[in-house]
Amino acid sequence: MYRANQESAIEFFVAQKEDLTRLQEIRRAAFQPIFDSFRKILGGTIYETAQLPEDLAQEEVLNSLFDQDSVWETWKVAHGKRVIGFISIRMDRSAKVGEIGLNAIDPNYSKQGIGTRMYHFAVDTMKRAGMKVATVATGGDPSHLPARKAYRKAGFTVEIPSVWMCQEL
Repeated sequence: MYRANQESAIEFFVAQKEDLTRLQEIRRAAFQPIFDSFRKILGGTIYETAQLPEDLAQEEVLNSLFDQDSVWETWKVAHGKRVIGFISIRMDRSAKVGEIGLNAIDPNYSKQGIGTRMYHFAVDTMKRAGMKVATVATGGDPSHLPARKAYRKAGFTVEIPSVWMCQEL
């Protein structure tokens, strides 16, 4: 694991469609532990029926961020020439509400504050665009705890808990 210990070592650039292969690699690596946790929590039948299709669709969600008519801005996070993460941002200029969407950091760079810096970058981008509120949604399960901690460090302190309940039929 590489330790990025210099603030200036991390830079943000508008992501291009040519970056998709690397962004998909990062997404798969970052979300696999979450998908594994969902399977463990839900059990095989519920996971495969109710959650797996959503997990599999995430690849297309990332692809769709680069569609010509997409309302999302996608930024890549780089350490030197290496892309180590990405974040998508949507801004509703009439409502003045910004939203952080799909995002991930290469697990080899986790627990170094990069996610928190990425969320600060997103919020600063929203502020510069005149947004009055920033939102983000994340899971309440144990596998999403690092994301919740990073969001809180970036200033997301107002929360509405949500519970997704299932039963096998």
